[in-house]
Amino acid sequence: AYATAQVPHPKLFVKMANHIVKTDNLDRFKPQELSNIVWAFATAQVSHPKMFKKVAEAAVQREREFSNSQHVANLLWAYAAMGIV
Repeated sequence: AYATAQVPHPKLFVKMANHIVKTDNLDRFKPQELSNIVWAFATAQVSHPKMFKKVAEAAVQREREFSNSQHVANLLWAYAAMGIV
């Protein structure tokens, strides 16, 4: 919501990213939720390399679950927007 509303709140994004990084696994997250996370960070232009890496690893491990092209597009756009290739 903060990213969509273009309301900057970097401390909140960092706190969320740190929590995601500390999470043992992201198996409980649906593909849409994973893509929404990185989309929000990219939209807000908040960089957190460890979080982006963790989400990427989870997405690659579960690539077959990403059957919705919008989720894939959002995920790829987020990494491209942040200059992560």
